[in-house]
Amino acid sequence: MKWKKLGKIFDPTKHKLPNNCVQFAQSPQTLVFDDFVRIYFSSRAVDKKNGKYLSHIAFVEMQKNLHDIIRVSSKTVIPLGRLGCFDEHGIFPMNVMRYGNAVYGYTCGWSRRTSISVDTAIGLAISCDDGLTFRRIGDGPVLAASLHEPCLIGDPFVRVIGDLFHMWYIFGKGWKRFVPGIAPDRIYKIGHATSSNGINWIKEEARQIISDRLGPEESQALPTVIEVDGRHHMFFCYRQSFDFRENSSRSYRIGHAWSDDLLNWARDDENPLLDVTQDDWDSDMVCYPHVFQYEGEVFLLYNGNEFGRSGFGLAVLER
Repeated sequence: MKWKKLGKIFDPTKHKLPNNCVQFAQSPQTLVFDDFVRIYFSSRAVDKKNGKYLSHIAFVEMQKNLHDIIRVSSKTVIPLGRLGCFDEHGIFPMNVMRYGNAVYGYTCGWSRRTSISVDTAIGLAISCDDGLTFRRIGDGPVLAASLHEPCLIGDPFVRVIGDLFHMWYIFGKGWKRFVPGIAPDRIYKIGHATSSNGINWIKEEARQIISDRLGPEESQALPTVIEVDGRHHMFFCYRQSFDFRENSSRSYRIGHAWSDDLLNWARDDENPLLDVTQDDWDSDMVCYPHVFQYEGEVFLLYNGNEFGRSGFGLAVLER
């Protein structure tokens, strides 16, 4: 298998985004319709109180060719959380899936901290208008920190297989100050949980399901899973946990693993490989993958340099 890059398909700097968001279209996630594809993404507004970013969820709708834009949402699809809640300061990413007559949106909510920059947890919101707007089932998360996963629960990807909900997500191993006087950085790995109803989840507590390529301080993010020819394939991004923001050799790359039982995963980043190119938008990093099937093909959406500041691109799987 190999990925064929089709180029950048959405640039947020060329569109008016809702909620005064500027630039960034991070973690694109699809909801497929018969005659178009809606792609949700996280963009950023500036918090006037302190100059920091607030992440909001918007969408772009694209024609079946996955190139021509139909419209960009004029409103965000869900408001940020209430004062003191887990998603008060941002939602990034949001994974959407149809279930019955509704659309479920699993959110990664961000809240600021004092000793470290942020903590995250996973919430659930449900849409009854085909994904145009979402309403939380409650102000709290459905998956959060626990005894052996002490922080940074996030990046949910959910599929229903048989009668069981499967969630792949990230959990924090902790924070580390790599250089004295520099803010600490986080380390996180990919985990797995199951549920009978999509609300109450049972974790495989603290079991890292994807092996490290860069050593124990590798950070792994945003798993996405698809079945191809009877085998399950997971795509995710990984990086060094320090000096990754401006050092391209330590920044995000796309990883891959496969499984025949959804429990044991064999890592194989080279087959298929999606790497950086000489293009100005993904020359330093590739990150935040989302894989989906459409019109008989397998596609992958992903972000490039600066964590998706200038938008997202598309690749198709050649078998």
